[in-house]
Amino acid sequence: MRTSRLEAFSDGVLAIIITIMVLELKIPEGHDLSGLLHETGDGLLTYLLSFVWVGIYWVNHHHMFHLVRRVAGGVLWANLALLFTLSLLPFTTAWMDESAFARTPVVVYGLNLTVAALAYLVLQKLIIRQQGPDSPLRKAVGGDLKGKISPFFYLAGILTALLVEQAAYAVAFYVACALLWFVPDRRIDRVVRDLEPVD
Repeated sequence: MRTSRLEAFSDGVLAIIITIMVLELKIPEGHDLSGLLHETGDGLLTYLLSFVWVGIYWVNHHHMFHLVRRVAGGVLWANLALLFTLSLLPFTTAWMDESAFARTPVVVYGLNLTVAALAYLVLQKLIIRQQGPDSPLRKAVGGDLKGKISPFFYLAGILTALLVEQAAYAVAFYVACALLWFVPDRRIDRVVRDLEPVD
């Protein structure tokens, strides 16, 4: 099966996820900046963090499927698993915000990021296996240093939330990991250029 339907469905789900998250933001009762900061400030920050994470997955998913022509059933299910884990972000984001960064919601948010990363890794591995030993995606991913480092950020965030009285400090690790992925990765772009026919 060609990838166009999978990509269109994934784009639609991710757009809905972002829409749900923005609808969770509280409208301030007042009409000044003070009301916005005091009543919606934390919500805006948690929304921004989760928006960036959804954006990171969308960009990487988009780039990955530039190197895929056809998909089989396993890839379809792995993609659904990724979308499922990302669809939980509106819930874990809202819970973390409404609890004022209480320990359990911050831990659950970190677990949500962890399982999303694992789902993406499984999807990537299945595509590489489907493409065979000369997989262009394998060539593009290389050693996948970011993918190997990320779980340590999630684990550090989860442990910080569990061990430190102010669980909000744990969010710094989730932000740091997002910044790591926010820096553009040109590996897949290079492989796509190499594979395109020269006019």
